[in-house]
Amino acid sequence: MDTNYARVFQHTGAVDKYEHVTYAPGSYASRINERQRAYLRALVRRSFPNQRPDQRPDQRPDQRPDQRPVQHDFACGTGRAIRSLHGLVREAHGYDTSTDMLAKAAEVGTRARLHAIPADGPVPQPAPADGPTLVTMFRLLLNVDDTVRDRALAFAAKALPDPGAGLLVIENHGNANSLRHLRAHRLRGQRWFAELSHDDVDRLLARHGFETVERRGFSMLTQGWYERRGLDRIARGVDSAASVLPGTDRYAVNVVYVARRLPR
Repeated sequence: MDTNYARVFQHTGAVDKYEHVTYAPGSYASRINERQRAYLRALVRRSFPNQRPDQRPDQRPDQRPDQRPVQHDFACGTGRAIRSLHGLVREAHGYDTSTDMLAKAAEVGTRARLHAIPADGPVPQPAPADGPTLVTMFRLLLNVDDTVRDRALAFAAKALPDPGAGLLVIENHGNANSLRHLRAHRLRGQRWFAELSHDDVDRLLARHGFETVERRGFSMLTQGWYERRGLDRIARGVDSAASVLPGTDRYAVNVVYVARRLPR
């Protein structure tokens, strides 16, 4: 398992496979993405209302301040999280170390300003933006080391300096408490896939001044269920139901955490 994201996605073949094979229609990853997209859009609608509480009801829509957030998608890849929120954010910025990923994001219609960032060194500076902010990080934290995780969260802390600045949304696509853990075969003392527990994620967030305010699971079953004829329909039904039931996030394979900065 190669945990160096920058090295893995620095050629077009890997990028094309990620976009068109991993996320092929009907695949495990694409089904999770569909559920996440619906959740993200609902989250943004309820968390960032277009009208301020003190807005006069007699004002015309063109006179009301635009309270949609500015999205900063760190490790944006091909722009999937940005495209999930098209129309619900005032503007979007995508940041990635892979120029091939950024090129693919532009090719598939991601409406955002795309920024190439170095793989290490100083924490990247978020693009200047006024108003509420939404920081998203998908498919990053699991397969990188702690240095990369801390750098990513330090970026989020820059974009979200205080509790009122907005929200951070991060994904863990290998929850250590899930059914996936039962498949943790070991080879020479090492697991063949990475895992993060809810406690691991909470500690990472706390280290950078964030706390989890909401958690949602998006798959109870593993990828193998989706690849076996006759079981894929059962898997879709189970996971669709689990994604809206309270408490299932504890044991879900794929989990999204919504966090806010702690008061200083």
